[in-house]
Amino acid sequence: MMRMVMALLAAVFLTAGAALAQDATYIQIEAQPTLTRAEERARDYTSYLRDVNGFALGNGWYGIALGPYDRAEAEARLRQLRGQGQIPQDSYIADTGVFRGQFWPIGAASQTAEQITTTDITVTPLDQVPEITAPSATVAAEQSFPDETPREAAAAEARLNGEAREQLQIALRWAGYYNSTIDGAFGPGTRNSMAEWQRANGYEATGVLTTRQRADLLGQYNAVLDGLDMRQVTEAQAGISILLPMGVVAFDRYESPFVHYGPTGELPVRVLLISQPGDQNTLFGLYEIMQTLEIVPPEGARERRRDGFTLTGANSRIVSHTEVRLENGQIKGFTLVWPAGDDARFNRVLQAMRSSFETMPGVLDSGLSEDTEPSVDLLAGLRIRQPKVTASGFFIDSAGTVVTARDAVIRCGRITLEDQYDAHIVAEDAATGVAVLRSDVTLAPQSVAALRTDLPPLQSEVAVSGYSFGGVLSAPTLTFGTLEDVRGLAGEETKKRLALASLPGDAGGPVMDAGGAVLGMLLPRDDRNRQLPEEVSFAAKADDIQALLNRVALRATTTQGGAAIAPEDLTTIALGMTVLVSCWE
Repeated sequence: MMRMVMALLAAVFLTAGAALAQDATYIQIEAQPTLTRAEERARDYTSYLRDVNGFALGNGWYGIALGPYDRAEAEARLRQLRGQGQIPQDSYIADTGVFRGQFWPIGAASQTAEQITTTDITVTPLDQVPEITAPSATVAAEQSFPDETPREAAAAEARLNGEAREQLQIALRWAGYYNSTIDGAFGPGTRNSMAEWQRANGYEATGVLTTRQRADLLGQYNAVLDGLDMRQVTEAQAGISILLPMGVVAFDRYESPFVHYGPTGELPVRVLLISQPGDQNTLFGLYEIMQTLEIVPPEGARERRRDGFTLTGANSRIVSHTEVRLENGQIKGFTLVWPAGDDARFNRVLQAMRSSFETMPGVLDSGLSEDTEPSVDLLAGLRIRQPKVTASGFFIDSAGTVVTARDAVIRCGRITLEDQYDAHIVAEDAATGVAVLRSDVTLAPQSVAALRTDLPPLQSEVAVSGYSFGGVLSAPTLTFGTLEDVRGLAGEETKKRLALASLPGDAGGPVMDAGGAVLGMLLPRDDRNRQLPEEVSFAAKADDIQALLNRVALRATTTQGGAAIAPEDLTTIALGMTVLVSCWE
């Protein structure tokens, strides 16, 4: 039935879109009759698939598609995802001519190909296009420019410089009529998109825009920014220059690592400029801490990279977008918070901010802050007593027995699980680095580890579940990597080597394969004698864990490698078995 619905929608727009440039191919997987439902479904797919997009299809329908890919890649991915049961069986390769305005992911309106450089956007509003004064409505355009014949229109167009021609392509893409490279070259794809726009706006479809029509198109494009007063703001204290909507926000205060811009009127817009010194650990810590803030709703895509991260979020009140990068020991970025339901302006403002963002030497002085310790234990306004060491562990039986890293618990005055339950060591092995804990009260874990007894193939994907930053977050996070070797660097038979950027709090956490079986336990990093690359981690083997359990008459569930499971199922298993282990004085 869904296949029939999508096919009918495709047929409606096939004729109109057939002439558009088709450099990109998508896999259409679903169509919904309301934007709200389409956003919900796009959010669901994003939780376990990459390249999820949402487009308006017209007639009140909204499509969810994966891409863009070249044709061969799209066909291969379609077969793969169908075979894994991750997309509906009636999904198909879509004609991109059916797609109009993009609504997912949040902020997707700004693609790399259509970014505007800072030479295009100055301290003046974003409606200044070379050789064209762009009014905000068709009526204004008709009053400002005379009619032109096709010959006169072509002559006027020939006088446009490259920047103006690219701006027209950007406006056509924003309007949903162009889906190719922003290069200023008016080839068949651009001409056909111009003709489609002309038809939709009541003009003769010549494929060459008159001066009036160009002004009309650019007026439509820029109308969403009316009243926002986009201006380039240079924050010397933070070392950041960026376009901000100064018609609706104003400087509020410095509170390291943030420069706060708050709303000036009824529109509840907020901007944070982010500036602080730090390394990758600082960056990753900020990534986790930012997700505890109200201005970053939990529903949204997250991406953490070695040198930066992106956070998007949306709820019934707000949408937000955060981008942060690490360069030369300086962490710089921004957060834009916008009221929900105003996607057109949010996307355009975000596009301008991303395109104009520049960094300069220097970071925000922590002395400018009211509180010089912007750490997560102060978010609630009260200092929280902290353990001397935090690590991760995982349940291996229904009684709540926990396996963890020996080094994290060997010299503790008190050991707790989840900051609530006292525990004690029942077995430990210095050679393998594994310890076994038992809670002083009986626990009922949601899931327990199944130790994998066979060897997985090298280069297979693995994931570590752990409390990367101790008790900062209320739940563990997954960090992905690959299995590099079944021995240590010196040939140690008790270790597996991983290509995975772990953090101290991950030590003791389960190392899982793509099917959820536990390959071993993540070992703490030991950089005392040599500094290893951050991507090098080690794990104790499942066989050695079982041998230690046998010494105290315990035995874990065992399994062999199986098929990969959906990411959300892997997350559920990991959350159910992973436990926060704290060592107190």
